[in-house]
Amino acid sequence: MKKQILYILFFISAISFAQKPMVKAEIDTTNIRIGEQFNLKISVDESQNVIIPKLKLKGLEVVDSTKVDTIKNSLTIKYILTGFDSGAFYIPQQQIFVKNQAFLTDSLLVNVATVAIDTTKVKKFPIKSIKAEPYVFDDFKIYLYILIAALAIIGFWIYWFVIRKRKEQEETPTYRTLPPYEEAIYRLNELDEKLLWQNNKVKEYYSELTEIVRGYIERELKVPALEKTTDEVLDMLKDFKDAETIQTSEETIKKLKDLLREADLVKFAKSKPLALEIEEDRKDAQDIVSNLKPKPIIEENDELE
Repeated sequence: MKKQILYILFFISAISFAQKPMVKAEIDTTNIRIGEQFNLKISVDESQNVIIPKLKLKGLEVVDSTKVDTIKNSLTIKYILTGFDSGAFYIPQQQIFVKNQAFLTDSLLVNVATVAIDTTKVKKFPIKSIKAEPYVFDDFKIYLYILIAALAIIGFWIYWFVIRKRKEQEETPTYRTLPPYEEAIYRLNELDEKLLWQNNKVKEYYSELTEIVRGYIERELKVPALEKTTDEVLDMLKDFKDAETIQTSEETIKKLKDLLREADLVKFAKSKPLALEIEEDRKDAQDIVSNLKPKPIIEENDELE
């Protein structure tokens, strides 16, 4: 009886292991010379809800890449890489998301060698005397540039002190920059009026929705949130919260995480959330904007009082 139970447990574990998606990274060579190109292929034996983030490299450069190719329920993307510095460089492990689970590829080592030059085979020639060259346009172009610069300066002064004074009486429209919170709420209301997801433009809707939230974070916390990945934004906010430099709650951070993850799935994995889920994400976006703020700076005079 014990043996039968062990066999059943072993069979169940084998099935669960077999169902785990496999991610793989491979290169066509491990040794190149400076400037030579080689191929990197990343493959995933799953085609649904897969996110392949931007390739991260150290010491190597991406020359070109192909679009994600779907073949027999698997995804493949190819990169053309090269290196311009000699040495041994690792292609670090790449994090692939499959159905909201993170998987890592193997790290790969690439050796970049210099091109040896045999100086014994280089033909030597005697040093020739200096020969005067005929005048060409390049000999005089510096004077032409100076003349153009002088005319530009004169034209600027004429505009600034003559023409501009004539326009001083014209009314100049003034624009007021909205505070980060008011701008975010205004843009969210504008997004509602566009009716994007109602017209099957779910990807465009989530792109603009997350851009509004990221833009609010960037202006309110003065950090480059628009340029960072989802994980980088979440790690940054976690650090801020641990350092007690922002006022927010764990629930707000979780809503932001869920919203950004959902947007990534929609944009990169072609996920199609339900109408109820989209409306909930819109509500969460406004809650995030309302409950994520920097901690007020307390002046020393205030503390003494």
